[in-house]
Amino acid sequence: MTSMDDSNVRVNSLKAWFLAARPKTLTGAAVPVMIGWASAVAYHGSEARWTPAVLCLLFALVMQIDANFVNDYFDFMKGTDDERRLGPKRACSQGWITAAAMRRGLLLTTVAACAVGFPLVWYGGWEMIMVGLACVVFCFLYTISFSYQGLGDVLVLVFFGLVPVCMTYWLAAPPTPLLSMPVSIIGVSVACGLVIDTLLVVNNYRDIDNDRRAGKRTLIVKIGAANGRRLYLWLGIAACAINMAFSYWPAVWPWLLPMLYLPFHVAAYRAMVRIDKGAELNRVLGMTARNMLLYGLFSVIGLIAGMFVVLH
Repeated sequence: MTSMDDSNVRVNSLKAWFLAARPKTLTGAAVPVMIGWASAVAYHGSEARWTPAVLCLLFALVMQIDANFVNDYFDFMKGTDDERRLGPKRACSQGWITAAAMRRGLLLTTVAACAVGFPLVWYGGWEMIMVGLACVVFCFLYTISFSYQGLGDVLVLVFFGLVPVCMTYWLAAPPTPLLSMPVSIIGVSVACGLVIDTLLVVNNYRDIDNDRRAGKRTLIVKIGAANGRRLYLWLGIAACAINMAFSYWPAVWPWLLPMLYLPFHVAAYRAMVRIDKGAELNRVLGMTARNMLLYGLFSVIGLIAGMFVVLH
């Protein structure tokens, strides 16, 4: 479902651009930055820096919108988004935004993301330009190539787990060598990437038949629907297990908080199995987006609580 009524959308209107931005997907961009910032606070307390964390959040949000525009445009040009699509409607395929306007829009959002992210050079050095460039390049490559080869899940793990969590932590922490980053932060970032990937899995699970027809070889197309359901379940379980394995606080209870995500995840999995096929799977998509936010909140609370355990 879309976030507002889409029955009367004027071409290239603000409403059309709002729908094309897919605001519900912004959770996936915000959660890794939240966890990276909370990790910096957990390790460094009041020495953690707010400004780079805010810049990381803004960069992530604009890049997510940019990725949505890129996906909307290139899937439309390839003919992947047709009338048989079961997921939320796409702006270009519905005629809400013309192809020419979308090209200008994705160019604008790409430039805006670079402008927002550039000040991070002040905190992390010129290496941040390479990190930002990688984010932009793979934002395009995901839709143009990787998602058609079943490699989209790898990119999610890297760019919604490792990169945003680790980079936000490093930039928000007091100046330290990048190679001195605690191993536990890497573990937290991997767990985050696995949770975010559940959204891609259920999205591709819903679209498995349409993707097959369009020649889009997603991971779910390759492994089949039954294994896709199992993958969805085990991604959440693995994320919680990794969180526990990389816990580093004297008290265990703060690290149990992310485990509260698991019952919600299992409930979404059961709904996925029960519904099996059709547009009703969009309900599972909504549940998964909610679960990602819950995971992020539970993780942030656990990390901050862990800091107080150490201090007291």
